[in-house]
Amino acid sequence: MGQPGGAKEPLPGPFEQGPLGKEKTVSKKKSILPINPYLSIRSRRLLRTMGGLVVVVLTTACSPQGGLPEGVAVAEEIKPGATLMGNYLAGRHAQVQRDISTAADFLKSALDMDPGNADLLRRTFVLMAVEGRMDEALALAGRVVAARPGDPIANLTLVSGDILAGRYDRAEERLGALPRNGINGFMSPLLGAWARVGRGDWDGAQEALKPLEKNEGFKTLYYLHSALVNEAAGRIEAAGEGFRQAAKVQNGLSLRLVELFGAYQERNGQADEARALYQRYLSRRQGSRLLDPSLERLKRGEKPAVEVSTATFGAAEAFFDVASSLRQQNASETGLVFGRLALWLRPDFPVAQVLVAGILEADNRLESANGIYAGINPRSPFSWAARLRVAANLDRLDRSDEAVKTLRAMAVEDKDEADPLIDLGDILRGRDRFDEAVEAYDQAVARIDELGKRHWSLLYARGIALERSKKWSRAEADFLRALEFEPDQPYVLNYLGYSWVEKGINLEKAEAMIRKAVELRPNDGYIVDSLGWVLYQLGKTDEAVRELERAVELRAEDPVINDHLGDAYWRVGRRAEARFQWSRALSLDPDPDLIEAIQAKLNKGMVKTANSSTNASPGTSPGTSSSPGASTSE
Repeated sequence: MGQPGGAKEPLPGPFEQGPLGKEKTVSKKKSILPINPYLSIRSRRLLRTMGGLVVVVLTTACSPQGGLPEGVAVAEEIKPGATLMGNYLAGRHAQVQRDISTAADFLKSALDMDPGNADLLRRTFVLMAVEGRMDEALALAGRVVAARPGDPIANLTLVSGDILAGRYDRAEERLGALPRNGINGFMSPLLGAWARVGRGDWDGAQEALKPLEKNEGFKTLYYLHSALVNEAAGRIEAAGEGFRQAAKVQNGLSLRLVELFGAYQERNGQADEARALYQRYLSRRQGSRLLDPSLERLKRGEKPAVEVSTATFGAAEAFFDVASSLRQQNASETGLVFGRLALWLRPDFPVAQVLVAGILEADNRLESANGIYAGINPRSPFSWAARLRVAANLDRLDRSDEAVKTLRAMAVEDKDEADPLIDLGDILRGRDRFDEAVEAYDQAVARIDELGKRHWSLLYARGIALERSKKWSRAEADFLRALEFEPDQPYVLNYLGYSWVEKGINLEKAEAMIRKAVELRPNDGYIVDSLGWVLYQLGKTDEAVRELERAVELRAEDPVINDHLGDAYWRVGRRAEARFQWSRALSLDPDPDLIEAIQAKLNKGMVKTANSSTNASPGTSPGTSSSPGASTSE
C-alpha cells in the first residue's frame, strides 16, 4: 500500500530529504482547520493565483520526443522585441512571473545586442541552466568563464561538457585550476575522481576523493563515491566496506543509499543482508512502494546490474547527491542547476527527475514540474508517485477535472492501491464536493487491510468530508478514532472540539481539547481563532476578544477570523471597532454567504437567534447561521 492520508515518500538522496509531497488543504470554508499544517487555505489560494500567472513556452527542442507530456499547457509564443531595454525588462518581468523559459529567451536577445555585458551574460547563462537548456548554457558558460575565470557554476558546466564528450584530461585540467572553496570544495574531488575513472585511473580516482574524508560533513559523499568507484573497478570487498561506512555515518538511511547498497549486496551473494536493509528502511516508511522492484527481484533471485559504472553516470550521481543536499539547505537555485546537470549527463535518471520536478513544484512552476514527472520511465518505481504529483498539481492549476480523471484511472489500474483514492478524496473535498469525497475515502479505506497510527490523517480527512456532508455520527467516529492513533494531534483536537461547541455538546471537554490544540500550535492563527470563537460561543466574551485579537495578528488576511473578532467586539460594546473588522473582512475576498451575513451586520448590527451556537458549521461566521429578520438588534 502507498502512504495514505497525506503521508509522504522521501525524496531520495545521500541525506534524508523532504517529502515528495502531497499538499492538501480543507475547503475554504474550513480555513481555520487546515488538513495539512504546512499549507493553509490562503497559501493554496495564492498558489493557484500564481499558477495562473506562469506562462510556459515549450518548443520541440524542450521535449526529446518532440511532443508535450500530459499536464503541460502551452501558451502563445511571445517573441523578443527589437530593443535592448525592452528585451531586458520583458525578461526580468517574465522571471518575476516564474516563466523562466521566456525570460531566458528575452535576456538572450538582450545579450545578443549587448554581448559585452558580463552581468547580463551570467544571468542569461544561469537561466538557461535552470531551464535545462544545457546546450545553450554550455555555449554561454565558456563566455562567462572568459569574463569571470573563477565562476564555479560556469566552470562545473564546462567540466560536465568535457566528461560527457569523453575529454577527461580537459575536465581534470579545468578542475585543477579552480580554488578549493565553496562549492568547488566538494564538487572538484567528486568530478575529478570520475574523470580519472574515465581514464581508467582507479587509484587516482580514490586519491581524488580523499579531501572529502577530512570533512565530517562530506564523509557520506566520500564513502559512497569511494564504494561506487571501487565496484566499477571490480574491487568488491573495498566497495562493500565503503557502502557500510556510508550507511554508518549517514544520519538516517536515505532511499538512494539503500538502493545502491542493497543492489551491491544482491550482486554479491548477500541476499539476506539486502532484504534486511530494505526492511529496515521500510520500517520507517510504512506503505512505501519504492523498494517493491528490489524486493520482487530478490524473490526471483535475479541480480541487478551495476548502476553507476562509467564516468558520465558517476558525475551525474555526484551532481544529484549534492543537489539533493542543497535543496534540503534551501539553496534551491543551485540545487536545480545541479539537478539539470545530472539529467544532462544521464537523461534517464528517475531519482534526479523527481528531485528536479520537486524543486520546480516548490517554486510553483507546476506546468514545468509536471513535464518532468511525466517524463519518468513508467517502469521506474518513482513513476507511480510522480503520477500522483501530476494530479495534485493539475488541481492546484484549477484543472481539477483532469486531476480527478487521472486519479480515477490510477485507482482502476491498481485495485489494491489506496493512494489515488485518498488523493481523489482530498481534491473533491477541497472543491466542496463532499459526498463524492466521502465515497472516495470509503473506497480507500476498503483497500487498507488494517488501519493503523499512520492513517490518522485519512480518518481526519474523511471526518471533515462527512461533517460537511451532514453525516455527523460517522464524522465524529472518525475524529475520535484519529485521536486514538494520535491523541495530541492539534488539528483533530481543534476540529472535533469546535464541532462539539457548535452543536452545544461536550462543552467542557471541547474547550479543553481546543486549549490543548493551542498549546501545541500557539502560533497557528486558525487554531487560536477556534479557541476565541469557542469562548465567544460559551459567553466568555472578554477572554474571547483577547484570543481573537491574537488570531487576527497571526492571520490578518483571513476574512473569517476578522469577522469573528468583529462579532466579539460587538458583544462587548466596542461597536465602532466591530464595524471596522466587518468592513475589513469584506475586503479580504470572503465566501459569498459570509459576504451576505457581514453586510447584514453592517446594516443592522448583531442579532440573536435561538440556539445560534448550534447552527453554524465549523469555520463559518456566526452571521451565516442567524437570520437578521428573525430577531431584534442588540
